Amino acid sequence: MPNLLTEPIAKFRKIIHVDMDAFFAAVEQRDHPELQGQPVIVGGDPAGRGVVATCSYEARRFGIHSAMTAARARSLCPQAIFLRPRMEAYRKASRQVMNILQRYTPLVEPLSLDEAFLDVTAATADGVLAVQIAREIRSCIQQETGLTASAGVSYNKLLAKLASDWRKPNGLFVIPPEKGLDFLSPLPVGKLHGVGPATVKKLSTLGIHTVLDLRNAARETLIAQFGKTGLWFYEIARGIDKRPVQPSRQRKSVGAERTFPQNINDPQVMLTHLQEMASQVSARLKTVGLAGRTISIKVRFSDFETITRAYTHAQSVWRTEDLIACLPDLLDKALPVESQPSIRLLGVSVSGMLRPEDSDKHTGQMDLLEE
Repeated sequence: MPNLLTEPIAKFRKIIHVDMDAFFAAVEQRDHPELQGQPVIVGGDPAGRGVVATCSYEARRFGIHSAMTAARARSLCPQAIFLRPRMEAYRKASRQVMNILQRYTPLVEPLSLDEAFLDVTAATADGVLAVQIAREIRSCIQQETGLTASAGVSYNKLLAKLASDWRKPNGLFVIPPEKGLDFLSPLPVGKLHGVGPATVKKLSTLGIHTVLDLRNAARETLIAQFGKTGLWFYEIARGIDKRPVQPSRQRKSVGAERTFPQNINDPQVMLTHLQEMASQVSARLKTVGLAGRTISIKVRFSDFETITRAYTHAQSVWRTEDLIACLPDLLDKALPVESQPSIRLLGVSVSGMLRPEDSDKHTGQMDLLEE
């Protein structure tokens, strides 16, 4: 394991994480000046069952956040302005931002429309500081798009992402190698990449609450409790993250899902919705030039229990008729036999991605998965 206190600085990579500030809401405020300074929420209908996609910082002061139900957001901030997403406008702004990032290095890894990692190690070989590059990127983004971005600079992805969040919005923060361990030590373990609520709860039962606690835990204990993930926890607690910046991240799945204004009970209605979504997924697959081997459906019941069922083909498929052919059997296996289902959400996705030319057959066997 490298010693972060004694390793030569030249051995460390220079990683920048750029994260746009309240991206969807910021685009709306830019395009509609009358919304500036107002609590803006982009997402679903607060009179229905939609959720918040993102919200402006004015709305966040009321405790509103992404993935909150729109109805709850309305109750917290009755004066909020609710807008439906304009995805094409956001994609256009995202392309502008990504083009700016590409000026500084070909090693740009977009994580979503509004954030990306950059490896600028080569760009700093002549003495230019990574923080200078980050500062210039933020300036260019603001001048050319009218939007603000926060940036984090460090020696790996883990710390660069933590740093970008440290002085949001419109901030810049640097975590140099000699400060990495000290920065990490007091953080709650839930701040770490890959540590979700269930893992936080399990770590808590082991007396592990902070990153320092995690660092003090024995490697064998973590592996015994979490398997391979335990080794990841052991390393990131020590500031070790060897993940490279990958410019061509492979898409893992293509899907569509729908939350219904009212729960549905009729299996035939459910099947019709799934067929419509399968057509949408097929169109998206054709757009990106991909196909997949595994067709999955997601069913969320009224009590929020969620089940997935999947069919894995021997080779990849992408045509609408191939996707639809699997749906009746998948839905039948997802629904309870002895009670009438009450369904809140349905989804269809395709994974196990390949290029369509790699396959034109579609025989396979059933693979049942439960979430």
